[in-house]
Amino acid sequence: MPRDSSATKARLLDAAFNEFAAYGIAGARVDRIAEAAEANKRLIYAYFGNKEQLFDEVLQRAMTAGAESVPFDVDDLPGYAAAIFDHLVARPALMRLRLWKLLERPAATGLEPDAFRRKAAEVAAAQQRGEVAREMVPADLLTMVLAAAQAWFWAAEGVDPEEVSRSWSSERLAQHRSAVVEAARRMSEPKAVGE
Repeated sequence: MPRDSSATKARLLDAAFNEFAAYGIAGARVDRIAEAAEANKRLIYAYFGNKEQLFDEVLQRAMTAGAESVPFDVDDLPGYAAAIFDHLVARPALMRLRLWKLLERPAATGLEPDAFRRKAAEVAAAQQRGEVAREMVPADLLTMVLAAAQAWFWAAEGVDPEEVSRSWSSERLAQHRSAVVEAARRMSEPKAVGE
């Protein structure tokens, strides 16, 4: 019976996501990834190259999945911030993975900078149409909306983002989400004439 290489790759990427989110690149172990994926560790090198390349692939896959799950809507930046917040509540390990990227692979890029530039251009066009507040340059406004969506995961100093989101009651979760929406609304809503 022939092996299904796409299924093996997917299992390796899933196991690597969990490993990298927990330990970063330096602390991650190829043996643990292979064992969790029930695959031969040589396949990691055959499919992905080295550990850094595997990390880059894991991050790219997670960011692509996030972009597909949370489509950008320049006409509803508060809703976009809320959707990011919801995505992170459902997948808090993503915040840890992004932190490891900032710490260990800051120069590694993929589709992320291009996607940010495209979104900032959409914000600029909406500002020109008067549909989005003009007080901030487009990249700053987009950055602040993204920061509002992620802020609660870092608010509790020294606490793991996964533990933070798991410890929220449904009432507290709703309050946090509401605060994200309100912050994004205040930043992005155009001011009425005379305000």
